[in-house]
Amino acid sequence: MGALLRINNLYGGYHKKDIIKGLSLDINEGDFLVIIGPNGSGKTTLLRLASRVLKLKSGGVFYQDEDIFRIDLKEFCRQVAFVSGDTATGFPLTAMELVLMGRIPHLKRLQFETKKDIQIAQEMLVLADAWELQDKRIDELSAGELQRVVLARALAQEPRLLFLDEPTAHLDIGHQIQILDLLKKLNRKNNLTIVMILHDLNLASVYSNRIALLDKGVIFKEGSPEEVLTYQNIEAVYKTVVLVNNNSLTGKPNVVLVPGENR
Repeated sequence: MGALLRINNLYGGYHKKDIIKGLSLDINEGDFLVIIGPNGSGKTTLLRLASRVLKLKSGGVFYQDEDIFRIDLKEFCRQVAFVSGDTATGFPLTAMELVLMGRIPHLKRLQFETKKDIQIAQEMLVLADAWELQDKRIDELSAGELQRVVLARALAQEPRLLFLDEPTAHLDIGHQIQILDLLKKLNRKNNLTIVMILHDLNLASVYSNRIALLDKGVIFKEGSPEEVLTYQNIEAVYKTVVLVNNNSLTGKPNVVLVPGENR
């Protein structure tokens, strides 16, 4: 059997403009793949194309060797979840109601949530450190609190593949580590395959087993953190001077920014 998700010569974007331009990438079961790249490189667009949020212009995305647009949508949502950077719902739901929406792919038409569904939603709120938020309306939550609740909703889908667009945005450093530790635990113990966008190169280095560095809609470099996070690759894509050494605790690459006055 091939990759869990295979992206083949993908083109797509918004209106008539291609943001992703001939990109190919295999995502293997059990991967913790982090996508990095400067603003405008196509990171979010890639996730939207790979998760059926956007239609493809050409090329293909295949989940377990099947075209994702030929898979029944409800079945696809039982397998794949997406934590977007846009969490607007338009309705004044409570946090618990939002998390229970993650159970919709597992329900029959017009079926109400069962005790099992409620229990799973409660467990995911606890995992995301959002239990105390369950009765709050989501429009009353801070950006960081909402981020944790949205993650709990995605986990409530019980997916096999989880896409995340900057899941640590708006979180303080304590919650950043807590969320990433949780995702790493689920990746290792539950074999949850994770594809995540991060801007923090050092967090990408520590938590991923693979990194894809995007530039102008294509993959500039893909591989292990050691292969991707070299000063040559970073300076070529981000157009800034950095130093790269080894993290003394993890042994992974550690990227140090060099202020202009010290160059």
